[in-house]
Amino acid sequence: MTFKVGDRVVAEAESTERVARSGTVREVLREAPAARYRIDWDDGHSTVYTPAAGALHAARQDAEPAR
Repeated sequence: MTFKVGDRVVAEAESTERVARSGTVREVLREAPAARYRIDWDDGHSTVYTPAAGALHAARQDAEPAR
């Protein structure tokens, strides 16, 4: 799945001790097949993210940002 600037996304947690993170794509640094995105997370952090298969998906339209 590919994303564009402004898309809301959710990154699934890698363990059961963490929760999923949601955020907004601010920049597409590289397109598929090795996509990289700059994401502003709802917790205030910003990272460059290279998703593994299935780790990043579009947020539901009715979902509210995490607080």
